Amino acid sequence: MNILLHDNGLHLRFAPLTLTRPVGDLRVGILTNTERWKTWIPEATIGFQTEAYLSQKFPGSADKDTVEVNAAVIPTDEIAAAIVHLEANQQLVCGEHWIARKGTGSETIRFTGQEPLVLQQRWELYTLNDQILVADYFLLTGGRESQPLSETNTVIGDPDLIFLEEDASVEACILNTTAGPIYIGKDAEVMEGSMVRGPFALCEHAVLKMGTKIYGATTIGPYCKIGGEVTNSIFQAYSNKGHDGFLGNALVGEWCNFGADSNTSNLKNNYSKVRTYSYEHNAEIESGEQFMGVCMGDHSKCGINTMFNTATVVGVSSNVYGGGFPPKLIPSFSWGGAEELVPFKLDKAIDAANQMMARRGLELTEGDLVIFKHLSEGNYNPS
Repeated sequence: MNILLHDNGLHLRFAPLTLTRPVGDLRVGILTNTERWKTWIPEATIGFQTEAYLSQKFPGSADKDTVEVNAAVIPTDEIAAAIVHLEANQQLVCGEHWIARKGTGSETIRFTGQEPLVLQQRWELYTLNDQILVADYFLLTGGRESQPLSETNTVIGDPDLIFLEEDASVEACILNTTAGPIYIGKDAEVMEGSMVRGPFALCEHAVLKMGTKIYGATTIGPYCKIGGEVTNSIFQAYSNKGHDGFLGNALVGEWCNFGADSNTSNLKNNYSKVRTYSYEHNAEIESGEQFMGVCMGDHSKCGINTMFNTATVVGVSSNVYGGGFPPKLIPSFSWGGAEELVPFKLDKAIDAANQMMARRGLELTEGDLVIFKHLSEGNYNPS
């Protein structure tokens, strides 16, 4: 079976995270939708219907047996069963949302199961992370046995809601499952003195540094290293916030780094609802949310003691530093802070990315270089 995860015109709605990946490759909960579909339908081949400049890194092809799937829909067992049984030219819909289609989709089939979660705004990645993380936890751990939890830990709540994958390490920590489960991925480590409230996911090879304070619902993607205080945030993968400082209601891409004692505001002083920059509208829009921290695109970084205002948006491959609060919108391939932002030259940005990635034995692929070049030319920067 060939599944094509379709961006459905939402490429810019989830930017800056989707400036470097399709909607279907966003991590929320524990998994990406790519990973969820492989879990529900292991025999499926997963591809993407996305922007042309992303297609070298995230390819997709269609044939007569291809099912196009709305990449913003969080799959369930009922949805997986329904799309497996779609016939030629049928379209599966639920309410105002299309879920999947085969061929022309000229025949409409109404989905009668439990209404699925459909991501509709960037900030829903963290506002819905609670529900999605809990569902992913039971999807991944159902019928399986956790590795034993060391007796050096203190557990508050149900210990059966803590799951350690192979070679995960948790020592001398306080783990609280009263609000949700705690998932520790393969080869992940929670260092001593950390305090974790679920729902929480630490994905494979990720690390919580000593004395880290985590409030759910929070997801730390693969190979990330996190310290300080974090609440209701998502790190995609390979990013670091290794030192003290607060991060709340935040969305962080891959290969990002927060300097020591960097802090982000997630609440306005007058407690009013937040306005934030939208790439889709090329303007600030009302979010309807009271809590919103920084949203940082891939390969962006900030120096020590950086202070981000509520709802700051940082594009791809930007380097933020200096005293004072930087602007609430930092375009991709920018260098500077409160006093001045100048262009970050493409060759310098590529070198910086490869220097960071080399520490993990990786480097930019040809597909990455296509993406970097496209974005460095000013595409999607505010006009």
